[in-house]
Amino acid sequence: MTTSSVSAVDTDKLMQFVFRAVDEVGATLNAALVVMGDKLGWYRALADAGPLTPSELAARTGTAERYTREWLNAQAAGAFVEYDPVGGTYTLPPEQQVALTDASSPAYLPGFFQIALGSVVDSPRLIEAAKTGAGIGWHDHVHDVHEGCERFFRPGYNAHLVAEWLPALDGVVEKLGQGARVADVGCGHGASTILMAQAFPASSFVGYDYHDESIATARKRAAEAGVGDRVQFEASLAATYPGSGYDLVTTFDCLHDMGDPIGAARQVRATIAPDGVWMIVEPRAGDRVEENLNPVGRAYYAFSTLLCTPASLSQEVGLALGAQAGEARIKDVVLTGGFTGFRRVAETPFNLVFEARP
Repeated sequence: MTTSSVSAVDTDKLMQFVFRAVDEVGATLNAALVVMGDKLGWYRALADAGPLTPSELAARTGTAERYTREWLNAQAAGAFVEYDPVGGTYTLPPEQQVALTDASSPAYLPGFFQIALGSVVDSPRLIEAAKTGAGIGWHDHVHDVHEGCERFFRPGYNAHLVAEWLPALDGVVEKLGQGARVADVGCGHGASTILMAQAFPASSFVGYDYHDESIATARKRAAEAGVGDRVQFEASLAATYPGSGYDLVTTFDCLHDMGDPIGAARQVRATIAPDGVWMIVEPRAGDRVEENLNPVGRAYYAFSTLLCTPASLSQEVGLALGAQAGEARIKDVVLTGGFTGFRRVAETPFNLVFEARP
């Protein structure tokens, strides 16, 4: 370090950054603690019982008191729970109860932490991949990435897909009510496919994903949801999935992960009906970097570095759009793939929804 660079350091700003970094480390570690609290039922017990001591929480959940005590203190330090020093009890506030225990709420967050933790667990491999430009396929990640991804996105789909997104597409709800053919490409565990099938029993649905384990999970979920009679799940690549004449094709939070999204767009164009619609749901992003320098953009850029970009680079072409591709790049992919109509029809704090027509 040169003398001039040392003299240019503002000590107060340096220490501000150091303490900010301490907070960042605490936040990183807290991802594991949130997943721990979710899986051990600690949040659920606090929501059901109200103020609890560490020993009471341990007794209710069949866990060791010494672990519950440390976990509760960490949660209190991070303002996830509230601590009463008089009674020595810990309380999960109503807002945190919704965010951490109510799976029906669009604000439900455990899946977000679970996919983050899984991404961090897998991150050492990214160091070598970044040196060579190699990719890491979605199938190569730990289970918490796969399960966490569905648990993160599913609450948003529950809240918006049937109530807002599909009605924003011209004429689509009417077709679904009468009986339409739908392909959900990149369906993962099938959350989006099953939601649509439950809402529109006259229509038939097929979900495609290249990941065999996700397809097996989707089939199980469809049977449990009672929609196995009108939903099929098949393992297939997005650029080669079968069928034709689909009234609706959907891609949920996956187009940017594909190695060849233009090839996928061409396949959608080839398999869609002349008056069909392609609904594209993508992570919320602006077209310029400076538009994404916010908390949501920060999280998505991080996931893009650890998951999305490596996934695309592991496939043929490896276009690597990234999770913050933005509307302009998605539009370019769609139009290059042979579509002539493209418009944004809906948005949430986490997603942008587009309609494409032949």
